Amino acid sequence: MSAGVVSSVLNQIATLVVAEANLLGGLQQEIQGVVDELEHMKAFLMFAEDREEEDPSLQVWISQVRDVAYDIEDVVGEFLWRFNHNYGHGFNGHVHKIFVLMKNLRARRRIAQEIQLIKSRITSISASHERYQSKYDISNQASTSSLLDRNNSWNYYRDAALFVEAEKLVGIDRPKQQLIYQLLDGDSQFKVVSVLGMGGIGKTTLVKKVHEDVEIKKAFQILAWVTVSETWDTMEVLKDLIKQLYKEIKISVQAGLDSSVTSTRELKAHVKEFLKGKRYLIVFDDVWDSQFWESFKFVLPEGSCGNRVILTTRNANVGNASSGEFQCHVHEMEVLSLADSWTLFCKKTFKGDCCPTHLESIAERILKKCGGLPLAIVAIGGLLASKDKSKINEWEMVERNLDDELGVSGNLNPVTKILSLSYIGLPHHLKTCLLYASIFPEDYRIAKRRLIRLWIAEGLVLEKAGMSNYEIAQAYLDELTNRSLIQVAQSHPCFRLYHIHDILREIVLSKSSRQNFATIVTEAQNKFSAKVRRLAIHDLKSNTKSYMRFKCLRSLVIFNADKPLPKYLSGLLAGGSKLLKVLDLEGTQLDEIPEEVFKLLHLKTLNLSRTRVRVISKSIGSLKNLEYLDLRYTEVSELPEEILNLEGLVHLTANNHSAQNSYFFGGFRGPNITSKLISLEWLYDVKANEILIKEIGDLKQLRRLGIASLRREHGKQLCSSLGKLFNLEHLYLYTVKDDEVLDLEDLNGSLCSNLCSLHVLRLWGRLGKVPEVFSSLHELTLVHLRWSGIMDNPLESLQYLPNLLLLMLEEAFEGESLCFKAGCFLKLGRLGLYNVQNLRWLRMEEGAMPNLRELELRSVKLLEEFPWEVQHLTKLEVLYLEDISQTAIDQLHNHDQGSGECNKISHIHKILTLETRDGRRNPRSGKQLTSYTIRMVSNTLISKSFSLCFSCFFLYFLNLICDFFLL
Repeated sequence: MSAGVVSSVLNQIATLVVAEANLLGGLQQEIQGVVDELEHMKAFLMFAEDREEEDPSLQVWISQVRDVAYDIEDVVGEFLWRFNHNYGHGFNGHVHKIFVLMKNLRARRRIAQEIQLIKSRITSISASHERYQSKYDISNQASTSSLLDRNNSWNYYRDAALFVEAEKLVGIDRPKQQLIYQLLDGDSQFKVVSVLGMGGIGKTTLVKKVHEDVEIKKAFQILAWVTVSETWDTMEVLKDLIKQLYKEIKISVQAGLDSSVTSTRELKAHVKEFLKGKRYLIVFDDVWDSQFWESFKFVLPEGSCGNRVILTTRNANVGNASSGEFQCHVHEMEVLSLADSWTLFCKKTFKGDCCPTHLESIAERILKKCGGLPLAIVAIGGLLASKDKSKINEWEMVERNLDDELGVSGNLNPVTKILSLSYIGLPHHLKTCLLYASIFPEDYRIAKRRLIRLWIAEGLVLEKAGMSNYEIAQAYLDELTNRSLIQVAQSHPCFRLYHIHDILREIVLSKSSRQNFATIVTEAQNKFSAKVRRLAIHDLKSNTKSYMRFKCLRSLVIFNADKPLPKYLSGLLAGGSKLLKVLDLEGTQLDEIPEEVFKLLHLKTLNLSRTRVRVISKSIGSLKNLEYLDLRYTEVSELPEEILNLEGLVHLTANNHSAQNSYFFGGFRGPNITSKLISLEWLYDVKANEILIKEIGDLKQLRRLGIASLRREHGKQLCSSLGKLFNLEHLYLYTVKDDEVLDLEDLNGSLCSNLCSLHVLRLWGRLGKVPEVFSSLHELTLVHLRWSGIMDNPLESLQYLPNLLLLMLEEAFEGESLCFKAGCFLKLGRLGLYNVQNLRWLRMEEGAMPNLRELELRSVKLLEEFPWEVQHLTKLEVLYLEDISQTAIDQLHNHDQGSGECNKISHIHKILTLETRDGRRNPRSGKQLTSYTIRMVSNTLISKSFSLCFSCFFLYFLNLICDFFLL
């Protein structure tokens, strides 16, 4: 991790040294000398991190290098803060410059002395550097040897998963049957099944039970199991595989393999020849990268015998590696449900007995920390099993000291080692990004754009030619997600929310604390080191005065503020946090911005989203380095002229979310922005005017654009400007009122083709019809039409878009019949029809929307019959009905009582019906939910006939209870 920190710091300093050469003067060479020395140490630092736990003195050396890098960054930052001023022009500007230089003469001398002290420290650290190089005999071989030793020492814990007794397993039956189905589906083609999930989730255990299943053994002539691990060696894997193959046919390797066969090429050929014509199942357990499969995929003959390969992996890239050439199925492991978690916990902790009543509350809290991870539940359950069940204080101590138990000498160290494998295998820049992600509170859902912007502002994103910083950071996040270190909590074409598993977060926080990377302030933890650089405040009950010494602070993020924030924030920043780059106050109770904020000349990110701020001061113009200003969901309706001073601004968002109408974006009024803010990539939602509409096409870097309060007369110029934005990915256009025309007729084919990168399109206003040219926007993933007033079929121009995932039609269609044709919307996963007041018939031909998983119908009150053709939507999981016609509801109710339509919608996992009464949403009936929930569970356990009988009996019983309470 320190290598990643040092790299990002050195990159930032190097950029500043070049950019501010004239200002630094004679200090430039001194600073560059320090940077060069640190660059020489960086290579050794990467190796040293893998060895630091073995040698405490090495930990000290790493800490010294990191601190020196931080200190030189502070020195450069303070110098620029003091001397990088806009002195003005003419005589007055010249006098002002002389005055400032004289005033800071002593400071310049002090800074020069500090640089000399840093150089002396570098000399001392360099001497240590030479000693360690000699001691560890650094080479690639040494590094590889260290990795092998680590894997060998941890393979013990992996091997244990192979010998778990079946009766001790919980929640394995359903995924086991799913995997067996994929292996024995009757298809004679070669198939690769990848089992994906984070460390400790039970991949190896599950696949081992499948591998040992009687049906599997009968179906395959040859079965083999090869453990790969992080440091796989082609020759060793081949030898292991061959050994098992001959063991299957009960012949020794020596008897079946010519001793002259020694090269990998010969061994591969031998494996291929051995397996030819045989039906086999081979498991490659613990595959870390897709290179492994690239090396072995042609060794295994495909044939037409129904051959199968299973890969277990933490990395989604491995799971998708074979999808382009072979049949491929990815089975994503899920954490245990709460019920299964409790069962497993009681098995391990109480030997299968019930939890004592006085321990239930604390047991639930500890179990919640485990987050359904079997490895953590078993380990913590085993630890608690040794505690006295009558002494609740011993259990409370385990809960309080969970991070210590996960430490090097803690009882839960095996859990730490297994989960840390993924972290240790990360590139250094991704380690740093993961550490930063851990500043969010437990169970917090992290917005993608928020996390990415924090990484960029902190300098954790390494520049790459041809890509924006946002795109690079997004690739970082995707890689961390693929490696199961950050998990997707909620996915939507417009946004994604992420979270980190609680146990993994505790481990990462422990590493962060040891490295003094970030400081987390909670009610229980409010002590910190002398030099705090990144501060995340989860609780504001601590005394403000205790923060007054944060002179090195670079990042401040406050969550869930429950006290008046302006005074608190003023006191915090008055302590001298002049080097602050990140100030993130999203969701706090801030109603005005303290003046101290506008003195933060290094500030790059200012996030005021979801606060109560109404006014932006003219002082905003002093934040010359600001790149990111987020005012979404605030009451800011106007920006001052001084915003034009922020020429490096990349991201400007504000939408004046009205409290009277939370579903209407009013937009913000500001100066004409195109004259200076040419770096803007995100701009929304800005209030339309003629000059803005005309000049918006000059912002060539724009990727996201939202314009509010549009009128019909803006249409022609709007189309012309949009046609100039080649990089646009998201476009939001809102008219001034619901009956205003949104005129896009001039968006002809040539202009529309310039928008080929568009992913998200949201149009609110009267269209009359969907422009035909939209059918050529092949990258669209989301379309939201509102107030469109379309009489003809609105699907004609959209139905064959190849990547459309989500379609929302809200007060957009005024016709009586809507038909989804066969072969249309091939990738659509979610469809929403809202306030379609005249709709009487909804049709879905067989073959339409084959991947639809969610269907929402709201305020469709004239529907003459329930859309039984949803039976063709075989992947539909959720059907959400709100305020639809009584006729359709009655038909659904009759179906629930066992009518002839019984089997048409039995595949839908969840049906939810709601109606609005007096402005509030209420469940119309609990009966539909109950019957379908039972059907979903029963179909996996018992026959359909028994399921139906059981459902009807339970439904009848439930009706009696409901009738009793209704009376």
